Amino acid sequence: MTVDAHHHLWDLDVREQPWMTAAMDPIRRDFRAPELGAALKSAAVDATVLVQTVADPDETPEMLVLADSVDRVAGVVGWVDLTARDVRERIGRLQAHPSARWLKGLRHPVEAEPDPDWLVRPDVLAGLAAVEDTGLVYDLLVRPRQLPAAIKAVGQYPQLTFVLDHCGKPPIADGELEPWATRVRALAAHQNVLCKLSGLVTEDDWARQPDPDRLRRYVDVVLDAFGPGRVMFGSDWPLCLLATDYAQVVGLAKNLTGHLGASERAAVFDSTARRTYEL
Repeated sequence: MTVDAHHHLWDLDVREQPWMTAAMDPIRRDFRAPELGAALKSAAVDATVLVQTVADPDETPEMLVLADSVDRVAGVVGWVDLTARDVRERIGRLQAHPSARWLKGLRHPVEAEPDPDWLVRPDVLAGLAAVEDTGLVYDLLVRPRQLPAAIKAVGQYPQLTFVLDHCGKPPIADGELEPWATRVRALAAHQNVLCKLSGLVTEDDWARQPDPDRLRRYVDVVLDAFGPGRVMFGSDWPLCLLATDYAQVVGLAKNLTGHLGASERAAVFDSTARRTYEL
C-alpha cells in the first residue's frame, strides 16, 4: 500500500488562492478530484490526506464533504483560527460536522506570518492547547526562520502530535544546509513530532530537472533526525507540478529511500501516515 500524506484540491471559481505568486501561473487553474484520481492511479497510490490551502473557515467543511465522495481521500487536515477566543467552539463545530470522520488534523500557513515567533504568541499557544484536547494532529507549515519558535511550541504540548510539512522547507535552491539542518534535528528531538517527506522539488530551482543527488543530503538529514518510523511521504500535488509530474515525485521519494529496509520503507510510504492520522 502507498499513502500520499499531503496534497491539495481547489476550484478558483469557489475560492481564490491568494498565496499564489506570478511564478505559480502554471498552476493557476482548477485542480479537482478527477484529475487527482488519474494521477493517483498512474502512480499506484491507494490513500491520501487532503490538506487546506487558505485561512478560510468555509474551506474545511467543504473538504469534509468532498472526502465523502472522492475515492482514496482517507483524511482531511483543515484550518481553524488558533487566535480566536472561541477556538474550542470552532473546533467543536468542525468535529460535529456530518462528515467529521474525515477530519484528522488542523494547520495554519505559519510560513506567511511576518512574525517569526508567531507560534509562541500566547493566543496561538492557547489555540494549540485546544487542539491538544481534541486529539487532532497539528501540521506545522513553517520556514527555517520559524523553526526556533516551532521547537519551543512543540515542547509545551508533549501530548499533541505535530507533523512538520515539507521537511521545514530547506533552502535547496541555494544549496545550503544550515541553519535548517541543526534546527530540524532539534525539532526531531521531541518525540511528539513527525515529518512529511514532501515539497522538496519546489524548494529546489524549478527550472532544473529534479535530481536525487541534489536532494539526497536534505532527505538524509530528515531520515537521520526523525528515523524512518516518524517520516511519511507526501506529494504536495499540485504544487509539485511546478517542477515535475506526480509520478516522478513518487519515484524520487522511492529512490531517496531506496537504502532503507523493507519495513522502514513501508513506514515511510504507508504505516506512519495511517497511524498518525488514523486513516
